[in-house]
Amino acid sequence: MLKLGSALKGYAIDASDGEIGTVADFLFDDRTWLARWLVVDTGTWLTGRKVLLHPVAIGKADHERRRLPVALTKAQVQGSPELSAHEPVSKQSERHLYDYYGWEPISLESAFGAHPISSRYSAPPLFVFGPEPKSPASASDGGDPNLRSYLAVSGYHILASDGAIGKLLDMLIDDASWGFRYLVIDTGSWWPGKQVLISPHAVREISWADRQIRLDVSRDRVRKSPPWPEGGLDQAYEKDLHDHYDWPVSRP
Repeated sequence: MLKLGSALKGYAIDASDGEIGTVADFLFDDRTWLARWLVVDTGTWLTGRKVLLHPVAIGKADHERRRLPVALTKAQVQGSPELSAHEPVSKQSERHLYDYYGWEPISLESAFGAHPISSRYSAPPLFVFGPEPKSPASASDGGDPNLRSYLAVSGYHILASDGAIGKLLDMLIDDASWGFRYLVIDTGSWWPGKQVLISPHAVREISWADRQIRLDVSRDRVRKSPPWPEGGLDQAYEKDLHDHYDWPVSRP
């Protein structure tokens, strides 16, 4: 099922023997747009600590009750490797998590084949636990330059090939594959009162310094795209949307 990332934020996380916290953020790979980790705020249970959970541990979501079950015990989560505040999530720290839980890293080919979607990126700030540091973290600090925060990209300016079309309002995520399927764009004053969906397939470049996402489609093509139905979207609408833009059928 496709859900807005903003709607999933705050879902309770249930271990096999009790609640461990709530969804605080998603960390996704900017080459595949697959969520690599759920960031869980443990609240008063493990005060001041956030933990990362791999999507493989997540069971079927209960959207009515806003809960996500995980195939872990509270003791397992409590004993997991701690991630330092104010430091980027490094590949080494991820490796420690994979080894501790016995998880396997997500393959780059699992979403879009051997070729990543987005081809060029300016040097980005990296995801860091805790308050924003005074200066952006970088790959030289040991962080993974492809690990992105869902919350951090919200509000980025969206540029078509021939001009601005609005801002990133939200993203639609598939709660089965945990892939971000569409960017939800608020077209603002350019096209008042409209929201449009754009596939990550259309992303040409992300400028982290300028807070911009650049697309390989024109503004005219966006204007002529099938209107996003207010009641959600079905396979017929997705087919029309992909046909309009000539997007491939593969999806995260």
